[in-house]
Amino acid sequence: MKNILVPLGISQNSVSIHRLQYAIDFAKELGGTVYVVQAFKELARSGSLPSVNETLKDISVTTIEEKIAQVDTKGVDLIALPLEGDLLEAIPDFNLKHSIDLIILGAESDDIKEPYYLGETSGSLVKKTEIPVLIIPENYAFKTISKVLMAIKSGHIKKQNALAPIKEILSTFNAEIKLLQVKTADFLPEDLEFQKDLAALISSYKSSENATLFQGVLEHLNENNPDLLCVFRRNRGFFGKLWEENKVLKKDFESRIPLLVLKGAN
Repeated sequence: MKNILVPLGISQNSVSIHRLQYAIDFAKELGGTVYVVQAFKELARSGSLPSVNETLKDISVTTIEEKIAQVDTKGVDLIALPLEGDLLEAIPDFNLKHSIDLIILGAESDDIKEPYYLGETSGSLVKKTEIPVLIIPENYAFKTISKVLMAIKSGHIKKQNALAPIKEILSTFNAEIKLLQVKTADFLPEDLEFQKDLAALISSYKSSENATLFQGVLEHLNENNPDLLCVFRRNRGFFGKLWEENKVLKKDFESRIPLLVLKGAN
């Protein structure tokens, strides 16, 4: 994961400085570059104000650089990246040219008065982009990843290179991965057949019967005490339904540790 993208200013509650510092610490371990992004809306061009959009771009760069000045860069390459237009469209367009490997987002506040785990823009990015996403809890400080809990319903992973991010994390941190297979009401016998690359990663396996994947995760989090939770956002099933309306309520899903969302289309 050499190119890591961190959008700023997409949530009122997420603390972008802590998230940016986490991204820097994470990138340092992987030898990556961090693109610090802020979108700006281009105004309709006017003959009397030909430089207005350049001014808006410059303001965005200044805002990004002010954020960068507040963190310890630790020798990691940070690139201020103002993106023109809607963030949900600008990031995929940028990805086509620069091959972003990971987006790091912040979860909403852990205050009990805040009902959402992900807000509208963050939830939309997870739902609509093909880029893997790492979601960091508020004020979460980076630490070495030793144990990973991967929660799945089916062992079928058809999307090419879907496992590449978790493979790199396991290799970089010399981590172990425990696979939790949650058998819900629509579980099929063929779901027990694991894709070869997935089977090769697993250090241990356990199955659980629950109404939803989230319930299975909650049941086993304390037992496993992982440093990272990994799931697949499939087109169908619990995680497909979870992001249907973009925003994600805490009552439907929440993670107090970093959550890696991989693309594993059915």
